[in-house]
Amino acid sequence: MYKFFSAVVLFAGLTAFFSQPVQADYVLEKVVEVSRHGVRPPSPDNRRAIENGSARRWPDWLTADGNLTGHGYTAAWLKGRYESSYYREAGLLGEGCPKERDFHLIASPMQRTRATAQVLAEAAFPGCDIAAHVMAASLFQLPNEKVSQEQAATHRQEALRAMGGSLADAQRRLQPQIDALKKAVCQPARPCPVFSQPWQLATWSNGTVGIQGLDTLAAMAETLRLEWSENKPLSEVAFGKVNNQAELAALLPLLSAKYDYTNDLPTLASRGASGLMSQIASALRAGATGERATDAPPDVRWLLYVAHDINIAWLRTLLDFRWQQADYPHGNIPPGGSLVFERWRYKGERFIRIYFQAQSLAQLRELTPLDKQHPPLLTELTFPGCRQMAPGTLCPWQAAMQRIEKHIAPL
Repeated sequence: MYKFFSAVVLFAGLTAFFSQPVQADYVLEKVVEVSRHGVRPPSPDNRRAIENGSARRWPDWLTADGNLTGHGYTAAWLKGRYESSYYREAGLLGEGCPKERDFHLIASPMQRTRATAQVLAEAAFPGCDIAAHVMAASLFQLPNEKVSQEQAATHRQEALRAMGGSLADAQRRLQPQIDALKKAVCQPARPCPVFSQPWQLATWSNGTVGIQGLDTLAAMAETLRLEWSENKPLSEVAFGKVNNQAELAALLPLLSAKYDYTNDLPTLASRGASGLMSQIASALRAGATGERATDAPPDVRWLLYVAHDINIAWLRTLLDFRWQQADYPHGNIPPGGSLVFERWRYKGERFIRIYFQAQSLAQLRELTPLDKQHPPLLTELTFPGCRQMAPGTLCPWQAAMQRIEKHIAPL
């Protein structure tokens, strides 16, 4: 699948990885990573929303809507190659195919996550024929059970609080960003319905929060970002209204507004991510404390989940972790971006390093090989007690685990 890319693109610049390994006193014991899937066309639901909202047809892609593209495959390959080279330099992995306790790969059931998982494994361990373990969708989404009226009201109040108390005021504050997007996607003197309607806050029976109007605008912004990341000709990005990266970046802030107002909500995030965060915590504890939960994932050196942006948004909310990287708006989770938990040992003490990494807009578009001189964007979580040490920002074991486990709801 997707094996048409050039070997020159894939291997150029991949010999300069981390030539100076971390000092021998530092031991990287374990990595737990949650990655978003790679570049895709708009999902079928998003396509319907953005075409109805703009009253126009949006460009077709060579790949079926919602599925990983060939370009996305190659970008994910570059990431997987980079990460595995780093982990070998750090001593986490040996050469060749992984042993049973080295690596375990878990994907959500959707095609784009399963395909991304497969290419990450192929890049990290070429020729080793590693299969992704597909987990039930329930691990990666809100439970289907109907929430109580009180719980739905809590989610609604958290959304209102996030937007400053008034949905109408939030829409007015974001009007310059709305106008910029309208100029890019609407046809002159033609109806563009979503831009002329007041936003409406809605909660669904399972607790999901949505904002009619903003949800569609965010899907439009996401689609423009995906067009850019796919390296579509500029004549096809934002209907030819974008000439450079800065102009594209100016159309993305409504993505952050959607995260802020409907995903990064404490009670909702706890409901949506507790199962996954519980697995992360169990994996980090395995081999360090003697504890092992009955539903814990395999105890391996590198545990890799391939999921969705909403999973990372919920997890970072539970961690109270925020970032802003390069030209992306704050809190952005680009295709292939990942939340990483590293467990280190130094002179008898254990530490946790937590960071978010992502390929930049240019790296995704141009398929830039990643190496020590051209790393992905990286933002580390820090809080009182964390220290800058040779591997990065290391946080005391007990304090970090408390932060990870603090908002896990009883399962």
